[in-house]
Amino acid sequence: MPVATRRRRGPDCGDGPAPLGSIRALVLRLAAENPSWGYRRVHGELLTLGVKIAASTVWEILRAAGIDPAPDRAVTTWAQFLRSQAEALLAADFLETITLAGVRLYILAVIDHASRRIRVLGVTAHPTAVWVTQTARTLVMDLEDARCSVKYLIRDRDGKYPTMFDTVLADAGITVVRTGVRIPRMNAIMERWVRTCHRELLDRTLILNQRHLLHALREYEAFYNTHRRHQGIASARPLAPLPEPMTDPHRLAHLNIHRRDRLGGLLHEYDHAA
Repeated sequence: MPVATRRRRGPDCGDGPAPLGSIRALVLRLAAENPSWGYRRVHGELLTLGVKIAASTVWEILRAAGIDPAPDRAVTTWAQFLRSQAEALLAADFLETITLAGVRLYILAVIDHASRRIRVLGVTAHPTAVWVTQTARTLVMDLEDARCSVKYLIRDRDGKYPTMFDTVLADAGITVVRTGVRIPRMNAIMERWVRTCHRELLDRTLILNQRHLLHALREYEAFYNTHRRHQGIASARPLAPLPEPMTDPHRLAHLNIHRRDRLGGLLHEYDHAA
């Protein structure tokens, strides 16, 4: 007597044979890589690949894996948005510091979500609408020179951003996305850089004036982009990939490491001596 093939019944698509393990893995892969797809969309993709199983089978594979086969896909979570758009996403924020003379200075910077590259756009004691708008123009020119395809810029609802700031970016094809009220986690990568900049530079430096601050920030920007490693990008550096691991036993046994100081020894960079 032939062995009967076990069949599964879905909600509306009839019966179908139990899928092979490879087909099940493919269904789960398609669902994981395309969270907006329901079971019918996954089923359609399988057909284009020549894999013919019942839509009801796809439905049951997803349900068995704890994945809703037909959820409301219209809403994209903030985390999904950040992950999907990282290559085309910048974030901006203001930070403040005070000089020895008691003058409050404002710093505007942006960070690239994918590479973690920081750009210090400028420093001023008076962040007027004209000044902030000009920094937007400078940013657009910098992105064009670097041939960066940026689509979105995240910023908070700080009143220092004038309408023209968003307009300049919109004219360059960049959509400004504002965070929620008092929800700094929506701009977490930029907020983390602000804390890092304070901890590694601003809180450890006596700032004389605006010119001194801008010099210190430029040095820190170069250090941050070319030398400091970042856990968020697998310990790489934004503008300098990690070197190949050393395998020569002789070189490993005779390391000659040189230290370069920035900002009077506040920042240390290490490299092989020439």
